[in-house]
Amino acid sequence: MYTIIDIETTGQSYKDGKITEIAAYRHNGIEVVDSFTSLINPECHIPYFITELTGISNEMVASAPRFYEVAKRLVEITAGTIFVAHNVSFDYKFIQEEFKRLGYEYKRKTMCTVKLSRKYLPGHPSYSLGRICDDLNIGIDGRHRASGDALATVKLFELILHKHINGTPNGDARQPKLF
Repeated sequence: MYTIIDIETTGQSYKDGKITEIAAYRHNGIEVVDSFTSLINPECHIPYFITELTGISNEMVASAPRFYEVAKRLVEITAGTIFVAHNVSFDYKFIQEEFKRLGYEYKRKTMCTVKLSRKYLPGHPSYSLGRICDDLNIGIDGRHRASGDALATVKLFELILHKHINGTPNGDARQPKLF
């Protein structure tokens, strides 16, 4: 079981930044079986350049739940799963830090679709989510929004799983372990 996750934040540093939006899609290796998406009130100001990038404004999150109000749901949807994200360390560290602020240690096994893409889909000039999805004709409905990016990552992950299970088009045997 996997949970494909994407977050939007107030900045690049998990130590200083806060989550403004989260999307989580629980996946059984075949399809999405559960999902959770929410804006998050970061309880701090969202910088203008972040609003320009994501479209998420201070006004949008003013009445959104705070992280502690969605923490239980995040624990539930990720329980017993591998935490999957595109550049997983970014999303995982932010979520770990949010839980740490609540006095809770959040630990999951992780898997990175950037690393998996390089392994199973070699030869692309860039492995950023936007570029790899563009190369593979994976549409992103809502770029730089948690749900849009997470759903694109789900499609990318499914393509990687297919390559892992069935081997490569040139007949190479499948890998014994996904990563």
